[in-house]
Amino acid sequence: MTDTRLLPVLPLDSDVVLPGMVVPFDLTEAETRAAVESAQAKPQGPTVPGIRTAPKAEVLIVPRVDGEYAEMGTVATVERIGRVPGGKAVVVLRGAQRAHVGATGDGPGAARWVHAETATELPAGEHGKQLAGEYKAVVLSVLQQRGVWQMLDAVQELEDPSALADLAGNAPYLDLAQKLELLRTLDVTTRLEKALEWTREHLAELEVTDTIRKDVAEGMEKQQKEFLLRRQLEAIRKELGELDGSGEEDDYRARVESAELPEHVRKAALAEVDKLERTSDQSPEGGWIRTWLDTVLEMPWNTTTEDSYDIAGARAVLDTDHAGLDDVKERIIEYLAVRKRRVDAGAVVGGRRSGAVLALAGPPGVGKTSLGESIAKAMGRKFVRVALGGIRDEAEIRGHRRTYVGALPGRVVRAIKEAGSMNPVVLLDEIDKVGADYRGDPTAALLEVLDPEQNHTFRDHYLEVELDLSDVVFLATANALETIPGPLLDRMELVTLDGYTEHEKVTIGRDHLLPRELERAGLAEGDVTLTDAALSRIAAEYTREAGVRAANRTIAKVLRKITTKVALGEAELPVTVDAAELETYLGRPRHLPESSLPVSTQRTSIPGVATGLAVTGAGGDVLYVEASLSDKETGGTGLSLTGQLGDVMKESAQIALSYLRSRGAELELPVGDLAERGIHVHVPAGAVPKDGPSAGVTMTTALASLLSGRVVRADVAMTGEVSLTGRVLPIGGVKQKLLAAHRAGMKTVIIPQRNEPDLDDVPAEVLAELDVHPVASVREVLDLALAPAATPVTQAA
Repeated sequence: MTDTRLLPVLPLDSDVVLPGMVVPFDLTEAETRAAVESAQAKPQGPTVPGIRTAPKAEVLIVPRVDGEYAEMGTVATVERIGRVPGGKAVVVLRGAQRAHVGATGDGPGAARWVHAETATELPAGEHGKQLAGEYKAVVLSVLQQRGVWQMLDAVQELEDPSALADLAGNAPYLDLAQKLELLRTLDVTTRLEKALEWTREHLAELEVTDTIRKDVAEGMEKQQKEFLLRRQLEAIRKELGELDGSGEEDDYRARVESAELPEHVRKAALAEVDKLERTSDQSPEGGWIRTWLDTVLEMPWNTTTEDSYDIAGARAVLDTDHAGLDDVKERIIEYLAVRKRRVDAGAVVGGRRSGAVLALAGPPGVGKTSLGESIAKAMGRKFVRVALGGIRDEAEIRGHRRTYVGALPGRVVRAIKEAGSMNPVVLLDEIDKVGADYRGDPTAALLEVLDPEQNHTFRDHYLEVELDLSDVVFLATANALETIPGPLLDRMELVTLDGYTEHEKVTIGRDHLLPRELERAGLAEGDVTLTDAALSRIAAEYTREAGVRAANRTIAKVLRKITTKVALGEAELPVTVDAAELETYLGRPRHLPESSLPVSTQRTSIPGVATGLAVTGAGGDVLYVEASLSDKETGGTGLSLTGQLGDVMKESAQIALSYLRSRGAELELPVGDLAERGIHVHVPAGAVPKDGPSAGVTMTTALASLLSGRVVRADVAMTGEVSLTGRVLPIGGVKQKLLAAHRAGMKTVIIPQRNEPDLDDVPAEVLAELDVHPVASVREVLDLALAPAATPVTQAA
C-alpha cells in the first residue's frame, strides 16, 4: 500500500542521498534553511499516547541534474540541528525511504512543497541474498583497503539486502549518475548487481594502485637505504684509511662519472663499480676489479693528436732522418696527402678505415725500425714500438682473461695507453719472428688488428669492450716474408727495402752514423773527420751487407782507436781519416771483389765453378756453385749434391744435368762419358741451408764449364731458373741480387729476360756500374759467362 505525503523539497545538485544515509547539510544555504524551516512549520499530527517525543520533521531530498528535478527522491528526517566547532549552523538528515516526486502543493514557509508517494521496492529472493553476502564481503575489503576501520562493525551488523545495496550511496568512487541510477532502481537484486559490479571494479583499481604504491615505496626505500649505506661505507673507508695511514681511497664511481668515456665503456665501468662496492675488502676479486678500472680510466678514449698536413715539411723530415728508401717515403706522403684532401673537402677524419697498415720488409740494418719514429714525427703523431720477436702466446696480442692471476691487456692496448692517444704510429717490430705453440698462434690474433675492415671493433680479452683501432697507423717490420702467414701478409701493404747502394752508405755514414758515434765517444763535432773515400772503402772492403750496422760498428771502432791514441798522447785532435789510413785503425780489408784478386786465387780460376746470386734474410748475396767429375776407375755414377740444398735446388741440379745430356751435341760439350763417371755438385757455406730455383742457370753454367774445360769469367754473376728445354725462367728479388753483385764487385750480371721490368726498381748508380744482360736461353748464358777456351784466363776489363 502506497503512502502519499506533502513534503518540502530540499534540492541537491552534486550528490544523491539514499535511504539509510546520514548526511549533514549547511544551514547557511538558502534552499536548505527554507526546506528545514518549512518542515518544522508544518502542523504535526496528534502525539501518540505514551510517547513524549513529537514526530520528527521530514523533507524530500530530490537530486537536481542540469536544473531539472529527478522523478525520484528520498524522504529524510531532521535528526539534529546545531553548530559545528567552527560556529557554522548545520542540520543532520537521515534518509528513510524512496518516494516518487508528485504534483506541487501548498505549505508554509519559503520552500517548494510536493506530494511524495512512497515507492514500493521489489524484495530480494535467494539470489539477491547471495548477492548481498558477496557485496558485503567486497565492501568490507574496500573498507580495509582504505583503512576505514570505524565502519567495519556497522557493516558487519547489516543483514537487510536493500540496506546493504544502499550503502553504495556513501561510496566516494561512484559518480552522480551511478548513484542516481541506484536511487531509481526499485528491484533490490538488480541494485545489488550494479553496486557489486562497480565496487569490484573499484577494488581491482585499489589493488593495482596499492601494488604500484608499494613498488614505488620499496624502490624509494631501497634507494634511500642504498644512499645511506654508501655514505656510511665511504665514512668507514675514510676512517680506516686514516687509521692505516694510506689516505683517502679513490672513489671509482666519481672517477668513472667524471671521466670522458664512450657510452658503452661507461656502462661497463659502472657495472664493475657496482660489483666493487658489493665486494668484500678481503675478496681478491676487489683487486682485480680495481686494476681493470684503473686500466680503463687510463686509456685515452677521446684523446687524439692532430695530424701535420705540411706535406713538404713531412717529406723534408723523412729525407733528413733517412737516406734512400724512396718507396716507403712516397707511401707515407701519399697517406698524408689523401688525409689533407679529405679535411679540405670537409670529410670526417679519424673514422673507420682511415688508418694504414704497412709492412716494411728487408734485410737487417736498413733502418726499418728507426723509420717508424721518423714517420710519426713527420705526421705529428705519438710513436710506440711493440717488439714481437719470440712471442708465442696469443694472449700477448689479445690480452688475458681477467680470471687469471696477473692478467694484463694485450700489447696493442698497452701500446695505445703508453702513447696516450687513439691514433699513434704503432711499430710491430720483427713480425716474422712470431712463433706458435700450444698457447695459440699470435699471428692469427693479429689478423683482426691489422685489418682496416675489422679493427674498428677490436675487442681485447682483458678489457672486453670495443676499441677502435681504425685510425692507428700500423707499421710491421720483417726480414723474411716466407715466415709470415699468407692471410696476415694479405692485410698489409708491402713495401720492400732492398738495401743501400755504396753511395747511399757514404751519405748515411757522413750525415748520421759519424755524428752519433762522435757523441758516444765523447768527441765534439769536427774532432774526427772521415772522408767520403774512407767511408766508401769501409762500405766496399771492410763490410759487405745490405744495411749499415756493420759500417756503424766499424766507424765506432775507428773513433775508439783515435780516442785511445789521443789519451796516450800519440795523436792530437782534430784528426782526418782518409781511405789509405784505414788500415792503421782497422787492419787489412776483409772483403775484396773476386775480380780484383790475382788469377791464381780467384774461385772461378778453374773450370766447374760459377757465381750465382741469391736472396737471404740478410739481403742479397753471391753464391758459388762448384762441380766436379769422378774418375772412371774410382768414382761411381750418378749425381751427388752437397751443401744443405733444399728439394727445389736439388731438382734444379737434376734439370741442369738432364738438359746438358740431351743438348750436349748442340752445345759442343763432351757428354758421352757422363754415364760412366759420377758428377758432384757442391754449394759452399755448407752449414747454411739453401733452396730455390734461381740457381738453375748457375748450376748449368758450372756443369758446362766443367765439361768444356772453359772457366767462368770472374766478374760475371747470374740468376735464373732453367727448364728442361733450356729456357731461362723469371725469378724474384732482382733488385736485392743486383745490389749484392754490385757490392761484390761484379761487372756483368745475367738475368732472365722476363725480369727486365724489375730493373726499373734498381738505383741508377748501380745500373751505371753493371752490365746487365737479360737472356732467354741457356746458350746465351754460356756465350756470356764462359771464357774462350784458347784464351788464357785474365781479369775482365
